[in-house]
Amino acid sequence: MKIISIKNHGFLDYITVIAFAVIPTIFGFEGIPAYLSYALAVIHLLMTLLTDFPLGVAKVVPVKLHKLVETIVGPILIIAPWLLGFSENLTARYVYIAMGLIIIAVGLLTDYFGSAKN
Repeated sequence: MKIISIKNHGFLDYITVIAFAVIPTIFGFEGIPAYLSYALAVIHLLMTLLTDFPLGVAKVVPVKLHKLVETIVGPILIIAPWLLGFSENLTARYVYIAMGLIIIAVGLLTDYFGSAKN
């Protein structure tokens, strides 16, 4: 069931950028969890600004590529604490697992190609 329109997906992308930008401050992250969160904020912002969808600005990244990147990033975020060696930080582990699950869920619920209305 695709209940999120591509326009609303854009709004959620900008909210995700803000979330990644403030997560280190909210949870007191330092080191790799913080650097990763800031990097993800910048990367997600660039991807959103460059995507060819209603809230994109430059519209050079096809929606299909945007979807593919999010399909890859969600699962990677879930395993990132172990891949990057911060799994013993339970708060960081659970935040990254949650963000990965949210990105996966939003991807599964988004109508990337237009039949859902606002």
